Amino acid sequence: MPRKINASHILVKSEQEALAIAYDVKYGKSFEDIAREKSICPSKKNGGSLGWFPRGQMIKEFENACFAPNVKKGDIIGPVKTQFGYHIIRIDDLQ
Repeated sequence: MPRKINASHILVKSEQEALAIAYDVKYGKSFEDIAREKSICPSKKNGGSLGWFPRGQMIKEFENACFAPNVKKGDIIGPVKTQFGYHIIRIDDLQ
């Protein structure tokens, strides 16, 4: 199980929008471009990048998705629902 994750995300209000974004990034659209255009998180200015984080730093549902047992670099995860909305998460690296 990884000790730290480097991840990016796109945060939107509706599950429907999150599903459409997940489809787009899985089939070749630029994750960073969509993050800059559609995400409601301040990380959008960095293409959605959240950088490195260990367990215990993110909201539970988000963290559980990132630290899932068989997660690997390059995975696109989501939509993941939290109190903030719906996240599409990309695993950029693991340690």
